Amino acid sequence: MAELAAVVGIGQTKYQTKHKDVSIAGLVRDAAFKALQDAELTWDDIDAVIVGKAPDMFEGMVMPELYLTDALGCNGKPMLRVHTAGSVGGSTAIVAASYVQSGMFKRILTVTYEKQSESNAMWALSNAQPFSPHLNAGAGGFFAPIIREYMRRTKAPSDAGIKVAVKDRLHGARNPLAHLQLPNITTKEVEESPMLWEPLRFLESCPSSDGACALVISNEELAKQSPKKPAWIRGTAMRSEPTMYAGREEVSPRAGIDCAKDVYAQAGVTNPRKDFDCAEVYVPFSWYEPMWLENLGFAEKGEGWKMTLEGATSLDDNGDIPWNCSGGVLSSNPIGASGMIRFAEAARQVRGDAGDHQVEGAKLALGHAYGGGAQFFAMWVVGSEKA
Repeated sequence: MAELAAVVGIGQTKYQTKHKDVSIAGLVRDAAFKALQDAELTWDDIDAVIVGKAPDMFEGMVMPELYLTDALGCNGKPMLRVHTAGSVGGSTAIVAASYVQSGMFKRILTVTYEKQSESNAMWALSNAQPFSPHLNAGAGGFFAPIIREYMRRTKAPSDAGIKVAVKDRLHGARNPLAHLQLPNITTKEVEESPMLWEPLRFLESCPSSDGACALVISNEELAKQSPKKPAWIRGTAMRSEPTMYAGREEVSPRAGIDCAKDVYAQAGVTNPRKDFDCAEVYVPFSWYEPMWLENLGFAEKGEGWKMTLEGATSLDDNGDIPWNCSGGVLSSNPIGASGMIRFAEAARQVRGDAGDHQVEGAKLALGHAYGGGAQFFAMWVVGSEKA
């Protein structure tokens, strides 16, 4: 029988454009140390370390696990590196949880990071010619056509994305760790920002951030001894599909639907909009909120944009299912860590320690990450109670 696992420690750096003060090793150690402090543990209490980062080509550095062992107190201990493109933060947390659930380790430290100031994601996402399709517009250029197809199918008005951009930045202003601090952002300001990839404007897109996120995950016996309230992991799931195949549904990928179905079944979720108190969902471009509302079963097909415009996902407008209360990826985007931040923020909500962006009385939360060409998905459900 699988062991129960819980998040007992959470550590995050401040997310910002450039962390000139530390190297990558210093960045990950900062987040890891904060997670240990939160759990009131030491490096000696950790059995293994699992690290994740975005594609090596983003930073031009391969196999970071070869030199991060010392920074993460892992000398003489097992270390594993995870990689699933932009979803890696979520996948890394799930892999860490699975080792605890299997009984192999009692307590794991897991860390993800990105130092985009020392990388060139735009170049890394520009495919080499002549053996692959020409694409030199970065992630936004890849996803914009898919967003346009969603708008065509659903007849969604052009201001739905603007509503998400404003809402998430207002949420982010309540989170001192968020990269973008825009407490006075307005609809007009977003609407008048430069168009980057039709229909995505500058202020409807995620920033480039430096930062790291860490979690300490323990088994049930040790979690019960935790001085702070644990976030119990009630379900985990990962799914993937190819970037391209005949008839692929890119607006609402099958892998996302199947991943959600799996994790909901584990957690006993039958109506996500009613059963969850909040969700941290990977929305790097504003229009992915209404698209994921449908893909994850919070809204009927073609109805996601209506939920957005109604304010259902807003913490400030007393929405019934607040999304991305931390500000989400639209406010902070250290790519390799962005997925784990979603998982960590979901855990903070059910622990009741999310500060000014806390959802009152949150008991069940969803963490979500996706990556690649919307082809890798990772999700977990965490709760304030074991079941």
